[in-house]
Amino acid sequence: MSRISDVARRAGVSNSTVSNVMNGRIDRMAKETLARVEAAIRDLKYRPNTSARQLKTGHTPLIGLLVPSMANPMYGFIAREVETLAQERYGFRIMIGNTYRDAAKEAHFFEDLMAHGVRGVIIISSLLDEQHVEAAAEGGLVVVSYDRRATPGMASVIDHVTVDNFETSRLATQHLIEQGHLRLAFVTPSGRTMSRSEKVDGFLAAVRTAGLEGSAQVVEGLPVDEYGDSMMSELGRTQAVLMAKSKQRPTGVIGVNDLLAFGLMAGFRDAGLAVPQDVSVIGIDNVFLSTLMYPAMTSVRVPVPEMAQVMVERVMNRLSDPSLPAQEFVFAPTLVARDSVAAPLRGESPAGQVLFS
Repeated sequence: MSRISDVARRAGVSNSTVSNVMNGRIDRMAKETLARVEAAIRDLKYRPNTSARQLKTGHTPLIGLLVPSMANPMYGFIAREVETLAQERYGFRIMIGNTYRDAAKEAHFFEDLMAHGVRGVIIISSLLDEQHVEAAAEGGLVVVSYDRRATPGMASVIDHVTVDNFETSRLATQHLIEQGHLRLAFVTPSGRTMSRSEKVDGFLAAVRTAGLEGSAQVVEGLPVDEYGDSMMSELGRTQAVLMAKSKQRPTGVIGVNDLLAFGLMAGFRDAGLAVPQDVSVIGIDNVFLSTLMYPAMTSVRVPVPEMAQVMVERVMNRLSDPSLPAQEFVFAPTLVARDSVAAPLRGESPAGQVLFS
């Protein structure tokens, strides 16, 4: 089994430099030095002695990852990216918990993680009120919040890493408008999180810019049960069937995420409508299943690998240096056009008059 001294010898550095890499203290390290150390770690298949580390620090080499529900493939994607980086670069594993966006469950998970010696956690929640998350950070946890901006006007002890949710829905809406769609809908569960609210705002902003306020709607549907994220596709399916019956049925529809948009496509099919011939559908997240749908679904890409890297690095860097201030990191989305969007067969004005055929 390789030792830290073997890695140091291979890379031509000191033992302390290898230790700095393993513990995320790389801010002032030359890129060439970091590359040599990481190559030596890979070549020698070096893994730190976790038992010795725990005895020395009192911390368990685990990062907590709290997600609303692993039933959403987006969270599985994030978990894979986070775990790969944490394990390969820092020798840490992840411990996953499903919280269903319940503040009490999240708070209990924080307590359990602390009791097991875990000191770093990434939480995907986006609840409007994150006082319980702030309390956990003040109690000794290093916390990174995903998919939520910092609360405006308030200093925070939490890092926030998010895509620009406003821009995700604005991009999707603009794409539909450019294709000639005038009757639009944005579908989301009831109960606003910060990220959902920002997506609604982005949709409405694009609608206002195009002068389509009278023909666009935000459709809020109740989750089928308390585990809202795991039932997103069923919610989309239900809402699509209802919209299909409307005399002023939207010709372009956006789901708050891909899972809901998958349900929209299934629901329109159930109602006898074809995508994209009768109605165009766009999702947000760009999970791998988007390419496997028929037709392949247009979606807005969230840069998960890049965001996961920042989240893991923030956890490790702040574990090593608790004096580092919390920061906010906002990433830009990109639209990935596929086959679920096309120009409407019959262009109609918001009032229903035929513009072209």
